[in-house]
Amino acid sequence: MKILLTHNAYQNFGGEDSVVNSEIALLRSYGHEVELYRRHNDELNRISPGIAAAATIWSKQSADELSAKIDVFQPDLIHVHNTFPLISPSAYWIAARKKIPVVQTLHNFRLLCPQGAFLRNGKICEECIGKIPWRAVVRKCYRNSLPQSAVLTSMLVAHRAIGTYRNKIARYIVLNTFCRDRFIEGGLPAEQLRVKPNFVESKYIPDWGARRGAMFVGRLSPEKGIDTLIEAVRINSGKNVSVIGSGPYERRVAENFGEQYLGFMSRDDIMFRMCSALYLLVPSVGYENSPCTIMEAFSCGLPVIASRLGPLTNIIQDGVTGLLFNPGD
Repeated sequence: MKILLTHNAYQNFGGEDSVVNSEIALLRSYGHEVELYRRHNDELNRISPGIAAAATIWSKQSADELSAKIDVFQPDLIHVHNTFPLISPSAYWIAARKKIPVVQTLHNFRLLCPQGAFLRNGKICEECIGKIPWRAVVRKCYRNSLPQSAVLTSMLVAHRAIGTYRNKIARYIVLNTFCRDRFIEGGLPAEQLRVKPNFVESKYIPDWGARRGAMFVGRLSPEKGIDTLIEAVRINSGKNVSVIGSGPYERRVAENFGEQYLGFMSRDDIMFRMCSALYLLVPSVGYENSPCTIMEAFSCGLPVIASRLGPLTNIIQDGVTGLLFNPGD
């Protein structure tokens, strides 16, 4: 097949970006012809907030670029990963106009919750499921910003009203049954949902004789449980915990972990370290749909200590492949 992947990349490289790269490689290895239409959030540094807000709801630039890409490549299928904020749902309408079916992978809960992870004030909040998410505006759920929360909510309400999510997407890919149930509850047709977990290619050899130390790998942001991690290490002073990643909490992590904060690292370097670590820490306080870091850890024989929360309770067998603890403990 000829497949056109479509993805709005994040400023800090993360799990979704890694999944896109892995799927391109896998599809090509099976003989499919794959091209990528991508925009990057670094563009936000060069445009005004007003233009960015308008593009979130409908991006003419992305619509024109994607239309031209389709005309040249003539794909059989368009596989969309992320459209927020620069590609926008205009991509679905262009695909429909060109009569190209769309498959959408749902990496987060953005279609149901403007914040994306059902998280408010460090706790799970599902009050917007199946409802108009006006509460997200009042509570400034997205980045504690009233204007940005209003833009996101406007996008969701507008495209729900004109049937974009129900009529312009042939199939949705969800990462596990927990997510599937939430999206059905939120109004997506059950017959359009398919479960396909994330995956990793395992080519690393675990070092069973020299395992030592713990690891945290991920975006350094509140929903990842960084506050819990810092407090746990403070209480258990002297524990060997390495932190790998980047994000808004970088300075705070650097202050608390010193030389054990290793910053952003390549996947190969991360996997190499996973082969000789004792365990991976995933102290998230928001829902983690299908973290690539856990798949990577398991492929290296590395057990995972994680929050007893949402999909993590299905991914990790407590006492077998890792341990589960109450979020925030």
